[in-house]
Amino acid sequence: MFKLNKTAKSVAVVLAVSALALTGCGRSESPAASSSGAGGFAAGSLIGVALPQKTSENWVLAEKLFNDGLTQAGFKGDVQFANNGVAEQQNQISAMVTKGAKVIIVGAIDGGQLGTQLKQAKDAGATVIAYDRLLLNTPNVDYYVAYDNFKVGELQGQALLDGMKAKKPTGPYNIELFAGSPDDANAKVFFDGAMKILQPKIDDGTLKVVSGQKTFEQAVTQGWKAENAQKRMDSLLVGSYGSAALDGVLSPNDTLARAIITSVKAAGKPVPIVTGQDSEVESVKSIMAGEQYSTINKDTTALVNHAIEMVKGLQKGTKPEINDPTSYNNGTKVVPAFLLVPKIVTKANAAEQYANDKVLGPLTK
Repeated sequence: MFKLNKTAKSVAVVLAVSALALTGCGRSESPAASSSGAGGFAAGSLIGVALPQKTSENWVLAEKLFNDGLTQAGFKGDVQFANNGVAEQQNQISAMVTKGAKVIIVGAIDGGQLGTQLKQAKDAGATVIAYDRLLLNTPNVDYYVAYDNFKVGELQGQALLDGMKAKKPTGPYNIELFAGSPDDANAKVFFDGAMKILQPKIDDGTLKVVSGQKTFEQAVTQGWKAENAQKRMDSLLVGSYGSAALDGVLSPNDTLARAIITSVKAAGKPVPIVTGQDSEVESVKSIMAGEQYSTINKDTTALVNHAIEMVKGLQKGTKPEINDPTSYNNGTKVVPAFLLVPKIVTKANAAEQYANDKVLGPLTK
């Protein structure tokens, strides 16, 4: 698993998303862009986008945004989901290389299982961009575009503390910890960010993890699957909360948050403070109804748009914009990154956060 070279910091990002139409200037055919961005490639080239399984709303939205955005920018998009697992994603990336993709954008199911295919892509002259999840243990990745995922974890940890304190001004507080899938490179980053906030409070006795399951390995949720989170929460409640109160649960995303809340309700317990991420419709509704406490606003449109801006720059032979050149060591190399800034969302600020969102905005009225 990779680690950050330095403590992740909130990055002030001014994201200027330009129109997605290419200029009418023709360009002569030239070799595919190298990792330096030099050379460029022909307008109208094939761009591959390899996405993971459809485990959350943001991935489904990304598919549409990539298809529409690449077409509007004048490229031929090949956007694929790997719902049948890692082997399917490996085959999809190989097929993109064979079809001559000049850039391959990869949202990996398992960032450490694509080394052969990424080498194939680089040997063919393609530029590889890791999207949302870092590609691990390979030199054959050129750029990384994502939200600041360590900051996401910090926001979740702080929201858990703030929510419990607002509900019960003085501790101690009984909590449980959930993490994402261990094959997702982001999962431990989220968890580590949250634990930076929570661990000092565990150490001083303000927080008690009643089950004793405090490590990432104990907290993981394989495949980010709701049913796995619900089963684990069922077991924790039976094993540790016969008469004890549960004050809060660290949940790494909205899908798992809702599963945790379902488990607690089925056990006849009061709903604790539960965090989340991704601004899924059902979770925003839950927040406004006073059940799920928080989510994270990570605008998928802005993330996809920046990935497409990278592609447009590469096509013209220019280096993509980078705002974090040093933090993301994938185990083999430091990958230049562009990080967008996540925002915490609670019932108190949801209307402001989603004011310009045509789907989520109306839910906050």
